[in-house]
Amino acid sequence: MGVAVALLIPLAVAFPGAGSWPAALAVDLSGPLGRAGDWIIDHRDNHPLFLYFFGHISNAVVVSVRAVYVLLLAAGWTGVTALAALVAWRLAGIRLALTCAAAFAACGLLGMWVPTMQTLALMAVAVAASVVLGALLGLAAGLSPRADRALRPVLDTMQILPAFAYLLPMVLVFGIGVPAAVLATVVYAAPPMARLTALGLREADAGVMEAAASLGATGRQRLLTARLPLARRQLLLGVNQAIMTGLSMAVIASVIGAGGLGDRVYQALASVDVGAALAAGIPIVLLAVVLDRTADAAGRRIGATVPVGEQDLLRRVFSGWYGLLLTLLAAVAAAVAGRIAGSSLWPESWTVSLAAPVNSAVAWMTDHLYSGVPVVGGTADWAARFTGWILDPLRGGLQAAPWWLLLLVAAALALLAGTWRTALTAVLALGAVGVLGVWEASLDTLSQVLAAVAVTLVLGFAIAVGAARSARAERLLRPVLDVCQTLPQFVYLIPVVALFGVGRAPAAAAAVVYALPAVVRITVQGLREVDPTVVESARSLGATRSQLLRQVQLPLARPALLLAVNQAVVLVLAVVIIGGLVGGGALGYDVVLGLAQGDLATGLVAGAAIVCLGLLLDRVTQPVKEA
Repeated sequence: MGVAVALLIPLAVAFPGAGSWPAALAVDLSGPLGRAGDWIIDHRDNHPLFLYFFGHISNAVVVSVRAVYVLLLAAGWTGVTALAALVAWRLAGIRLALTCAAAFAACGLLGMWVPTMQTLALMAVAVAASVVLGALLGLAAGLSPRADRALRPVLDTMQILPAFAYLLPMVLVFGIGVPAAVLATVVYAAPPMARLTALGLREADAGVMEAAASLGATGRQRLLTARLPLARRQLLLGVNQAIMTGLSMAVIASVIGAGGLGDRVYQALASVDVGAALAAGIPIVLLAVVLDRTADAAGRRIGATVPVGEQDLLRRVFSGWYGLLLTLLAAVAAAVAGRIAGSSLWPESWTVSLAAPVNSAVAWMTDHLYSGVPVVGGTADWAARFTGWILDPLRGGLQAAPWWLLLLVAAALALLAGTWRTALTAVLALGAVGVLGVWEASLDTLSQVLAAVAVTLVLGFAIAVGAARSARAERLLRPVLDVCQTLPQFVYLIPVVALFGVGRAPAAAAAVVYALPAVVRITVQGLREVDPTVVESARSLGATRSQLLRQVQLPLARPALLLAVNQAVVLVLAVVIIGGLVGGGALGYDVVLGLAQGDLATGLVAGAAIVCLGLLLDRVTQPVKEA
């Protein structure tokens, strides 16, 4: 604290009064970045770096995605649906198989078969590459403590960055299109796979490893015959996480020309066509649920042996490698049957238009619920009050505060949370925002994040306390939280636009809804893990339920509560940035503007500021990770 004061007081004396970041301390990067972008665009077709390195990567990505897409189209809706259902049935039984079949049928009924296949093709290539990349990084971190120490801060930083921050560097190098989208998805989805792979390798049973070494196994033999088999559950969990983060990023990457379902949602949101956005958003939700359940079933199946006598006849027929071949043959037969019937693509006559009735419902809501509802007011009134009573004063207060005071506050919070290194990182991150020349826009974004985090924590803690006290309430909440935590960030914008229109308040509302499930789940777990003997002792001393909660359960659950705060901050920031698509303004708008108009300088500066804000917010909640 003393060091921070010693550094900042002279700055306050040198730059008195003004709340804004001093122009003398800002660096205008638009010129150099613009020239760099122009150089890349001018040399993309003739410079050796692009011709013989990035060009080959780009071509490989395009060919891979196109090959998978053509394969999916060749299989037709009958082949794809049959293959998905059979795989799900082999892994988890008839219920998940029917769910998969119904999900793909719904995609066709909504007229989204082709966009769904585009998204699946892009995601399949990106997830495969991210799994390979993450597994290699995880192998290095799991086998070498030095590599682990080097990779840990990199993976930490990658996992707290909003998805939008990954798009601009890829666009700068690869341009707008599928290669940039796929590679951004690869980079975004690789860290969970790397972390879980390293964790699985490090947690390998020491006794088994010692036995393998005593039998004379070489390092390579121990890895292939002991460490990797023992870590297969973590590896499957890593694949699951790579799939879910890959789907989330593949949808967001539609902003840079990836096409598919995300592009339909993006176009619909841009024109405030809620019906069209919902028609494209439902298949995204269904894909997320089906992929999550299938990957989860694969993870649970690993190592679980069901006695042959307890399996039904069809499960026995389709088990093992022979069953896998039979599954593929059955899917091929379904695809051939579909082609013979002349319906490789989903028949147009089988589609149902959802946009018109939804838009009618939204119009009715606009007329009857947006404003003037007796007593409670309308949803637009709520949004306007939230903006006028909370967001505007908070933004005004932050922007009016002296810049050096904000640096001092950031240093103090980070110092309370961690060490002087934490404080230095926080100060440098916030200072970098000013140096980049986006001080005002960054404080606007920060005000939305703080307001949304406050609402999320109030709602999340209240719901979690109720769920922790009632097993029935927790059982009712669990499936809702499961589904909410599998949905991509993009999807949350659709209902809030329908309810509240566009603006900063809807963006904050989407962030609250997105972060709420994680806060509730972590808090419930923390409260339930409080030592029951301590709780019983407090009860025996006559503590009321309120006293028990305030004086025993909440203090003992402090590590979980701090983790919930950290997750709320990170998740809210991610969605507030995406809120630039629905009028959230600030840094999210700058990124969208830069991408939409090819103004890479504006977009890259905003992206760098987002990275700095992410680091700042994560560092001031560091006790979460240390608790």
